[in-house]
Amino acid sequence: MPRPMLVLAALLAGTVMPTHAASAAEAFHGEYTVSFLGITVARSSFDSRYEGDKYTIDGRASAAGLARIFDDTTGTLTASGRFSRAGIQPQTFRADYTSGKKVSMVDIRFSGGTVSSSKVLPPPKPRGDDWLPLDAGDLKGVADPIGATVIRAGSLDEVCGRTVKMYDGEMRANLVLAPGSKSKIAVKGYQGPTVSCRMTFQPVSGYAQRRKALKFLRDRSKIMVTFAPLGQTGIYAPIYATVGTEIGTITIKARRFEAKS
Repeated sequence: MPRPMLVLAALLAGTVMPTHAASAAEAFHGEYTVSFLGITVARSSFDSRYEGDKYTIDGRASAAGLARIFDDTTGTLTASGRFSRAGIQPQTFRADYTSGKKVSMVDIRFSGGTVSSSKVLPPPKPRGDDWLPLDAGDLKGVADPIGATVIRAGSLDEVCGRTVKMYDGEMRANLVLAPGSKSKIAVKGYQGPTVSCRMTFQPVSGYAQRRKALKFLRDRSKIMVTFAPLGQTGIYAPIYATVGTEIGTITIKARRFEAKS
């Protein structure tokens, strides 16, 4: 999965302090489409497992529809970690993806709530004079792009209203979730209540300050993320999102969202 897709995944992120732990292992499956101007451009699926305070998430993504004419990217993602009173504590994150003959990888390891190692292949190109480097403190208490998409809350009312610190292997950003509205949704495998949060994207470090796409996301983009509960675990996951970009709105929609037997 190319870095823009990792950032897009991160825009679906949120995390809160757990209110209780799941007593038995529970597993879930979600399938999503990414569309632009009504045309499907990518598909992804995620399998997650929660046991006590621990979680594991495995994902797959690929270009789809007309987009495959221009981009044949496919990729896999894995993430693991645990919840604590301090919030989510990721342990590992890895993304492997190919585009044509180009093979790429992002690998992040965590220890004690801090990034302990980060590897990106191919290595990043030399940075320009507008590059804002990471500070040592920027990598403390952060979530990876996939592990950060799971939320533990006591109810739908407690999902929004927080700031998430995200690190994707290169860039640090804050994702600010503001309270939105509750509604109901029906997709294959789930029919029930949801909550939508307004999201603001705030790049912090590890990025080019003159990059137009990031400026738009920070200053002008309208982002909404809708979360639904995963069974009775007290965990919430994205089921729908819209992200405004310079050239139009990207829509991420679950077409399957269900518990695994």
